Amino acid sequence: MIVQHKDLSQERWSEMTICEQMANIGSEVGRALNWKKKNNEEYAQKALLRALELLSLTIGSVNTLPRYKELTRLKEAILDYFYGDNEFSSTEELWRKYFDHFNYAARRKL
Repeated sequence: MIVQHKDLSQERWSEMTICEQMANIGSEVGRALNWKKKNNEEYAQKALLRALELLSLTIGSVNTLPRYKELTRLKEAILDYFYGDNEFSSTEELWRKYFDHFNYAARRKL
């Protein structure tokens, strides 16, 4: 994978709360959705690659099996929505709602 966030280390990423990490991932997924809606495949692809890179950093920093399973399933669902046959029947609205909760929690420092 091409590194998109060159200045972001695993150590620095691990210092963030899971809500902050997920809110950042959600921002990139939101950008990918916006560019997809505008039919700009190049920018959508770049935003999605950034989201996947951040998600990989998050997966690498978890220390519990349930969280690991949830994050790997999330990655699978994102890949299915953007690159697969959308077997999980995901929608743009579903992705926005999913990540909005993390954004809210991160802002409230939960």
